[in-house]
Amino acid sequence: MQNRNKKDGRLKAAKEINRDSQISDAQDLERLGYVQELLRTIGGFSNFAISFSIISILTGAVTLYDYGLSLGGPREMTLGWPLVTLGTLLVALSMAELASAIPTSGAMYHWAAELGGPTWAWFTAWFNIIGLITVIVAIDYGCARFLVPMLGVQSKDSTILLVYGLILLSHGVVNHHGVRWVTRLNDLSVAVHILGVAILLGALWLFAEKQPLAVLLQASPTAPPVHAPYAWLFVLGLLQAQWTYTGFDGSAHIAEETIDPRRRVPWGMVMAVAVSGIFGYLLVVSLAWVTPDLRQALSTTDASGNTLPAVLAIVRRAIGERAGAGVLALTVLAMWFCGMASVTSLSRAWYTLARDKGMPLWRSWSRINAHQTPARAIWLSVALAFVALIYSGAYSVVTSISVVGFYVSYIIPVYLGWRAKKQWLTRRGPWHLGRWSNTINLLAMIWTVFICAIMVMPPNTRTGYTIAAVILALYLLHALSGKHEMRRPAWKLEEKD
Repeated sequence: MQNRNKKDGRLKAAKEINRDSQISDAQDLERLGYVQELLRTIGGFSNFAISFSIISILTGAVTLYDYGLSLGGPREMTLGWPLVTLGTLLVALSMAELASAIPTSGAMYHWAAELGGPTWAWFTAWFNIIGLITVIVAIDYGCARFLVPMLGVQSKDSTILLVYGLILLSHGVVNHHGVRWVTRLNDLSVAVHILGVAILLGALWLFAEKQPLAVLLQASPTAPPVHAPYAWLFVLGLLQAQWTYTGFDGSAHIAEETIDPRRRVPWGMVMAVAVSGIFGYLLVVSLAWVTPDLRQALSTTDASGNTLPAVLAIVRRAIGERAGAGVLALTVLAMWFCGMASVTSLSRAWYTLARDKGMPLWRSWSRINAHQTPARAIWLSVALAFVALIYSGAYSVVTSISVVGFYVSYIIPVYLGWRAKKQWLTRRGPWHLGRWSNTINLLAMIWTVFICAIMVMPPNTRTGYTIAAVILALYLLHALSGKHEMRRPAWKLEEKD
């Protein structure tokens, strides 16, 4: 009885601390100019989980494995993945200190507003939205593309489109009914990702026939989609890893739903990239290690004559049809979690832009439902993702658009913060880079310019035309619609110990 009373006392004390923390976080948000409307229940692990789920090494590394393998071969996996991981960590670290200073759901939008003004913020928000829409398209289409052949159904375009629509619908339903559902599923998603990778690695290491280690530095023997020197093909193949590392801003998008966001949001983003980097590298290198015939892996077809995803062909050949199907079922589930978390991020981006009157019909998109979620913004996200698939065409094009959209929105506030470092140095949050801030910010900007330039090169020139058209359309919309009544987060923060 005494032990039970002690336990009850500890639980009561923990609840009181949690409630006091939420009150403090709500007051902190008010100082930044906003009222607490969303439900604040997300802890540190769950905040990390949403970024980890959106990065989803079982989505990005797997669905674009064919692309990387056909351009750079196993050497792309061995050398390209760690290179991109390092570049992405520079960007994530730069964003993390901004997230600690301005912990709002608007994320990059609000950071740009504070550091550069409303015009910078408006363009930043729209680029982030473009990245989020296209990443949902790529994730859920990849999920449908894997799921259809696993179900034994002919891989027709109409069938994949139907399954894609059903996947999007399921994401809308889960997000509509509350952040608690999303949080629990994202926590489960971490377990599924780690378990899926662990089982797949174990099966490959124990049962698959391994090739000599020298194969890991082999260039692709197949005819690449672009005729160019190998060095350029290798650089183009970095899309595989770089697209995997999109969406880690999800931790920042749920800042207003996270307890103690000034500390937990930065760690959520940085740890999501770091953990994904380690497990993702083990995965892509192991798949290359057990591939005896690269040409066959890239050209295996199903009963309908449609080319199977390379990873599906490799795993089936390496560990057998049934075992491969079981492992890949976890991969498809991980993709589903990834798409669900991406819809969460996109809906929060719509919500924060709309509440500042930064888009047409803003009253509708900023409305909160009985579940304390931006329901209309959620369904707008789902609808636009479905329509965007029809336009996107080639899979590498839509993934390239998402990379450019994301990283432009990531680097604008980093650039503005680097430019105005002296002005906001004393306003930094408890999580910051100290004297390394300027150097890391500069390296992050260089990496972003480099990677965005690659994304619009052949065979993805359609990406460049699309991005140019989007910039022109946004400029005209901004010029013709006049000044937007967008609030700018106000610095009213008290000095903290």
